[in-house]
Amino acid sequence: MAGPLEGFRVLDFSRLAPGPYGGMLLADMGADVIRVDRAPLGTDLGAAFGDTLGRGKRSVGLDLKKPAGVEVALRILDTCDVLLEGFRPGVMERLGLGPDVVLDRNPRIVYARLTGWGQEGPLAMEAGHDINYIAVSGVLHALGRRGDRPLPPINLLGDFAGGGLMCAFGIVLALLEREKSGKGQVVDAAMIDGAMNLLTFLASAFQADMWGPRGTNLIDTGAHFYEVYETSDGGYMSVGAIEPQFYAEFLDGIGMTDDPDFAKQHDQSKWPELQQRVADIFKTRTREEWTKIFKGRDACTYPVLSPKEAATHPFNTERRTHVKGAFDVMQPAPAPRLSRTPGEVEAGPPHSGQHTREVLREAGYSDEEIEKLGADDAVGLPNS
Repeated sequence: MAGPLEGFRVLDFSRLAPGPYGGMLLADMGADVIRVDRAPLGTDLGAAFGDTLGRGKRSVGLDLKKPAGVEVALRILDTCDVLLEGFRPGVMERLGLGPDVVLDRNPRIVYARLTGWGQEGPLAMEAGHDINYIAVSGVLHALGRRGDRPLPPINLLGDFAGGGLMCAFGIVLALLEREKSGKGQVVDAAMIDGAMNLLTFLASAFQADMWGPRGTNLIDTGAHFYEVYETSDGGYMSVGAIEPQFYAEFLDGIGMTDDPDFAKQHDQSKWPELQQRVADIFKTRTREEWTKIFKGRDACTYPVLSPKEAATHPFNTERRTHVKGAFDVMQPAPAPRLSRTPGEVEAGPPHSGQHTREVLREAGYSDEEIEKLGADDAVGLPNS
C-alpha cells in the first residue's frame, strides 16, 4: 500500500543527523528521497552499521565543487518537489544552488533549509550544536534536578524534535500550500526556533514567574509523584501519578494509602521528604516485582526500559513499535500511523552512489553522458 507522500521527490543535500532524520520521516511516508553523497565516492554510508536514518532512500554521488556536478544537481532538481539542505547560510548560494537559482528553474519546488540558528540574525554564521541551541532557546535552563546544573537530554530536543521533525513538518505544510498556489517557497527551519516552540506549553508560566527553579516543579522531578526511582536490582521505575485517582492507585501500590503525609499530595513543602520515603520504598523490590505490582493499575507507574529492551518488550512487540531493517537492526517503526496509507520501511540505507546511474537517467541523461560524467569525477558511479 502506497504511503501518503508517494509521488513526491526529495533531493537531500544534508549530512548531519537532523537533516537525514527529516528526510527519513519523508521516506518512511512514501516520498522518493535521494541522498546526495560526495563524489568521488568515499565512506560508504550504506555499509555503516545501523545507518537507520538512511532507510528507504536512494543515493546519488555528486562533486558539487565541479560545475558539471552542480549542473547535474540542477537537472535532478528540475524533477523534484523538495530540496533539503543543512549547510550554514550562504553555502548553497556559493555552490550555485541557492533558492533564487533553483526556484527560477523550478518555481514549484519547496526549498527547505535546516540550520541551528536560522538564516538570519546575529548568530546565523556561528557554529553550534544541539546543546547550544537549546541553551539559547531557554529550554536547557528548565531541565535538571533540584540544586543541580542543567541536564542536556542528549540531542533529542534541538537536533531531532526542534530540527528534523519541524523541518519535515514545514516541508509538508509548503507542499499542501502549493496545491492552492501552484508555487513553491523557502522553509527556514532553525533548531533554536523549534526548541523554543516545544516549550510553548510552559511559556506563560515562565513569563508570569509561576515556575520555580529547576527540579522543584510538578513535572520536572520536583514532586514525589512525578519522578524516577531506583529499584533493588539497579533498575528504575517511572512515576507520573498527577491526577488524584492515579495518585490514589499509586499510593495503594506502594502501601501508603493510609499515611496522612502522603494524603497532602500538593503540599510542596513535603515533596523532598516524601520523595526520599518513596525512594526507600522502591529500593525494597526489583523492577520486575514493581512492574507486576502496578500491572493493570491506572497508577501511571511503569518500568524504565533501555532502548534495546524496548525493542523486544511485550509492551511494545504487541503494538509492533519496531521493525527489523538492514543489518538485522531493530529500529523504531514509522510514525504516526495512518489507517489507509501507512508509512513503511521499504529498504535499508543505500550504498554511496548506489543509484547514480538510475537517478541521472530519470533526469534525462544518456548512458554515454553518465559514463563521461563519471570519468570526469563530476558524479560518483558504483563499480557495478
